[in-house]
Amino acid sequence: MRSHFFRSAKCAAAAFALASLALAAQAEPQQGIAMYGRPALPPDFVSLPYVNPDAPKGGRIVFGEPGGFDSLNPYILKGSAPWGLGLLTVETLMGRSIDEPFTLYGLLAESIETDADRTWVEFTLRPEARFADGSPVTVEDVMWSYKTLGTLGHPRYQGAWAKVASMEQTGERSIRFTFNTADRELALLMGMRPILKKAQWAGKDFAASSLEVPMGSGPYTVAEFEPGRFITFRRNPDYWGADLPLNRGRNNFDEIRYDYFGDGDVVFQAFTAGETSSYRETNSGKWKTRYDFPAVLSGDIVKSEIPNQRPSGINGLVMNTRNPVFADWRVREAMILAFNFEFINQALNGGTEPRITSYFSNSVLGMGHGPATGKVAEILAPFAAGLPPGTIEGYELPKGDADKATDRGNIRKAIALLEAAGWSSDDGVLKNAAGVPFSFEILLPAGATEAQSIVDIYVEALRPLGITPRVTVVDSAQYRERTNTYGFDMTWYTRALSLSPGNEQLLYWGGRGVTEPGSRNWMGMNSPAAEAAIGVMLDSASQEDFIAATHALDRILTAGRYVIPIWFSPVSKLAHSRHLHYPDRIPLYGDWPGFQPETWWYED
Repeated sequence: MRSHFFRSAKCAAAAFALASLALAAQAEPQQGIAMYGRPALPPDFVSLPYVNPDAPKGGRIVFGEPGGFDSLNPYILKGSAPWGLGLLTVETLMGRSIDEPFTLYGLLAESIETDADRTWVEFTLRPEARFADGSPVTVEDVMWSYKTLGTLGHPRYQGAWAKVASMEQTGERSIRFTFNTADRELALLMGMRPILKKAQWAGKDFAASSLEVPMGSGPYTVAEFEPGRFITFRRNPDYWGADLPLNRGRNNFDEIRYDYFGDGDVVFQAFTAGETSSYRETNSGKWKTRYDFPAVLSGDIVKSEIPNQRPSGINGLVMNTRNPVFADWRVREAMILAFNFEFINQALNGGTEPRITSYFSNSVLGMGHGPATGKVAEILAPFAAGLPPGTIEGYELPKGDADKATDRGNIRKAIALLEAAGWSSDDGVLKNAAGVPFSFEILLPAGATEAQSIVDIYVEALRPLGITPRVTVVDSAQYRERTNTYGFDMTWYTRALSLSPGNEQLLYWGGRGVTEPGSRNWMGMNSPAAEAAIGVMLDSASQEDFIAATHALDRILTAGRYVIPIWFSPVSKLAHSRHLHYPDRIPLYGDWPGFQPETWWYED
C-alpha cells in the first residue's frame, strides 16, 4: 500500500512538473502553433516536407475558369473576384502546412505567443516584411486590416472579430489580441487574416466593389487583367520572403494566368486545344473516356491522380428551408428518396465513385452510422426532443437500383412521407390541402455541366411524385448575388471540410446565417444542437472531446436531410502539360489550396 501510494505521488509530481514546463513553454514566443499538440516541424526546419526545395524557377502555368469576375476585392460581399488573387498577392501573419491537420508557421510574423488556455495571442512581425511597393508591413497595417475586415469585410471575417475583446500594440513590431470567449481556435485564426496596406485605402470605401488591385506582400503581383476575361500574375523578383523556410521550393512559376470561359465544356475544349496547361477533372467517367485527344496520346499532356486523406465534405443539391416547401424534414427525406444515386453514379461515372455518406465521411471525424454512444450521446441528449429522427438512433441514406432510373420502392416511401406532410397527388400533380401545387426552382450556375447532367436525371425521377421543378441557369454574377441573399429553393452546393473544423462551422451552419446575407448556411438551418456541438469543438482541450463533438455535429447535419449528396473521390484527377511537375511527396490534404500552383514547377 505504502509503495503504491508513493509511486502514485511520484507520478503525480512528475506529471505536474511536465505540465508546468509545457505551460512555461507555451508562454514563450514560438515559431509555430498547432490546434492540438505541437507543430510537427522543428524550429530550424529548412522547407516544408511536401515541396521540392530545389525546384527550378521559371515558366508559366495557365488555368481555365468558367464564368467571369467584376471586382478585384475578394474580401467583401459585393462583386465577384478572380480566383488566385488573395492566395498569390496577399499574405497572413502565419502560413498553413497542408501536411498537418491544422498547424501554422510564421510568415509575416516571426513568432507567436499564447497562454495555456489561449485567452490571448501575440504576434511579432518580421522586420524584413515588405509590401510589393517596398514599404514595410507595420503593426498599424495589421491592426487596420483586422478591424476593417472584421467590420466592413465579408461576413466570414466577422464571427472571429466579434470574439476579440481588445487589440493592442505591445511593442515596435508586436500586437496582442485578447479574447472575450472561450475558443481555443482563435489563437490560430488571428494568424490567418489577410494583411493589406492601410495607406492604400485612405479616403476610399473599402466595402465598395472596385477594380483597384489591393496592395499585398505576397510572392506575386497583378501584371494585367481584363474583367471577365483573364488575369495574369507575375512573380515579384524583389519578394521579401523568398528565402523563408516556409517558402523554399514554393512559388516557382514566373507567370500564373487565369483565363475565363463561358462554361465548363468550353474550359475543357480550351484545354484540349492547348490554350490552358492544367485541368482538374471531377467526373470519373470522363476521366476514362474523354482523354484520348492527340496531346494525351503524344505524351504532351499527362494524367495525374493526387490522393488525399481529408474528409469528403458535402457536395450535391441543397434545399433552402427558408422556403416553407422544404421546412419539413419529411419532405426533404422524400426528395432524397427520389434521387437514385446508384443509377446516376452508374450513368455518369460507371458506378466507380463512392457516395458521400456524411459531411465528414472518409475520415476519423465522420460519424458512426449506428446509435450515438458515449460523449457523442451526451452532447446530443439535451436537444433530443428537437432533433430529426435518426440523429441519435442512427441515419443512413437510402439505396436505389443502379439498373433503373426510378427506384419504385423508394418512390413509394417518398409518397408516404409527402402524404404525412400534407401533400398528395391530384391528377398527377402534387398539391397541399389548399390545392396549391408543390413547386420549386433549381438554380444552377452557368458552366456547371456535371451538375446540369445530374439535375436532368433527377427532374425526370421527380415526375412520378407529381413534381416538375423549374431549372434556371444564371451567369456567375447573378448566381453569387442570389446565393448571397438566399434567393433560391434548391441549388448546387459544395463545402470542402478540413481535418480541423472550427469557427468556420458557425459560418456554414450557424443560426445567424438564416437572415444575415453572405453566410454559407445556404440551407437556412437554425439548430441549437449544432451550435452547442460547435461550441464543444472550439473549447476542447483534448482530441477525444473534439472528435466526439465533430461526430455529434456530423449526425445533426446528416440526419437534418438538408442536402442530397452525390459522390466524392479520394483522389484528385489533374491533366496537365508534361512540362508541369509536382513533388513526389503528397501532403496529407492532397490537392488542396497550397498545392497547385504553389508547389509545382515548370521544366522542359
